[in-house]
Amino acid sequence: MTQIDSAEFPALAEIAASIASRVGHTIREMRAQGVEIANTKSSLADVVTAADGEAERLITAALRKARPNDGILGEEGASVEGSTGITWVVDPIDGTVNYLYDLPGYAVSIAATVEDGAAGTMSDGRRAVAGAVYVPTLDELFEASEGGGARLNGRTLRLQESPELALSLIATGFGYTAERRAEQAEILRHVLPQVRDIRRLGAAAADLCNLAAGRIDAYYERGLQPWDYAAGVLIARESGATILGRDENTLPGEALLIAGPRTLATDLRKAIHLA
Repeated sequence: MTQIDSAEFPALAEIAASIASRVGHTIREMRAQGVEIANTKSSLADVVTAADGEAERLITAALRKARPNDGILGEEGASVEGSTGITWVVDPIDGTVNYLYDLPGYAVSIAATVEDGAAGTMSDGRRAVAGAVYVPTLDELFEASEGGGARLNGRTLRLQESPELALSLIATGFGYTAERRAEQAEILRHVLPQVRDIRRLGAAAADLCNLAAGRIDAYYERGLQPWDYAAGVLIARESGATILGRDENTLPGEALLIAGPRTLATDLRKAIHLA
């Protein structure tokens, strides 16, 4: 297993931030010219736009130029084997339905990940060590490196004390298949009476960054894929958030991902399990 020098992490974060910002500006310009549905994924409601493919192509080309020997895994099919131990996990447009409807909550997410089983590893067997999320409509650039903290447009982010569960604003997301939505609705029906309120913004990466920025108190979702959470989890974790899975024996990821201050995250997990 290739060992990665942690001294590289800040430079990797700079690469992610630069590319995410550039591509973010491009997809916003493309959106202003109109949007074209290119395909669907898990259901007819789960769309892929032409901009998704173009954004992933631009990100892949930029990463190959900056780091030619690294691997790449992209939501829209990019797959490059690497030899350095680093794999870039890319979501070219997180929140594609928001993009389709010209709603502001979409983002470009890029993370450098390693596979070594250390603390912070997710259920896909990798952990992000550097990454960036750029929200074009707000011109907000979130970035972080492992051990180096998280920042929003250069300002350090640090999670504040959270309220108790009953006074907490919780974000979540829904899948696109009828079966998954029915399951998520049942969980929501049980959790909603126990919290201040729920927000469903439509982009996991942006939700995790909003947690880091103190705009929500905690976040949970089932069914996430690595590109949905790789950079966002790192940014949340580096701001001080605890990341939990379904139970103590399950790593965070597709089965369940909860993020928030430790006590609140633990209480939220208990509430979800009661559903």
